Amino acid sequence: MDDSAAARAQGAQPDARWLLLIHHLPPKPDYLRVKVRRRLQKIGAAALKSSVYVLSNTDDALEDFTWLAREIEADGGSAMLCHAAFIDGITDEEIEAMLHSEDHVADREARSTTRPDQIQPGRTWVTRTGVKIDRISSSWLIRRFIDPEARFRFVPARGYDPAPGELRFDMYEAEYAHEADRCTFQTLLVRFALRDPALRAIGEIVHDIDCKDEQFNRPETAGIASLIRGIVQSTDDDATRIERGSSMLDDLYAAFRDMK
Repeated sequence: MDDSAAARAQGAQPDARWLLLIHHLPPKPDYLRVKVRRRLQKIGAAALKSSVYVLSNTDDALEDFTWLAREIEADGGSAMLCHAAFIDGITDEEIEAMLHSEDHVADREARSTTRPDQIQPGRTWVTRTGVKIDRISSSWLIRRFIDPEARFRFVPARGYDPAPGELRFDMYEAEYAHEADRCTFQTLLVRFALRDPALRAIGEIVHDIDCKDEQFNRPETAGIASLIRGIVQSTDDDATRIERGSSMLDDLYAAFRDMK
């Protein structure tokens, strides 16, 4: 969004009650989705749809949305700002309630995860080639705690048409991927209701390495990142990367369990 666009936004429909940010983010880099999500939470925007956020029409809100739109476009995404008045589907009072509820995002996420996912064992789990920290650790989690008979298939990031019964993870249009500010490993923990504190600790490490945002700052993170980097640099074979990473994660899980 350039300065002329911002000026037009400031000059149009000053009596409209709401401002909308409509945006689209590219699939990469992974951390961009997390960054935008956190900025939206920080400025208090409420989600009307997955990529449509609303704020009251104030000068401060317009400034916040304008800066965020510029950041999104600078990182390869697209964003639009508009004034809005709602005719049907939602009332002004309902939007006000959403904006004044500090937990509106957390509440929706909690409601969406009340029923743990259940699957038949022996599924084929599909992910992108060139596995790294999130896909390695998610593969370990799947085979160790979700589907002991899991089979893995590695495919290009785009254009793969899944066969019936296949489950995709950490890839475009996957059944299990980044959600809100969670990496795929953490999404699997939530969706399958895996509440083991040792797994949660591993998820925090995976998150900080994958999302590059230092949200949890665990002391083990730098060492695990170095080990994963060594595995990735020493082989191009995805199955080998998962096998070697799984051995490391078995030991890390045992260490966290012993710390109880």
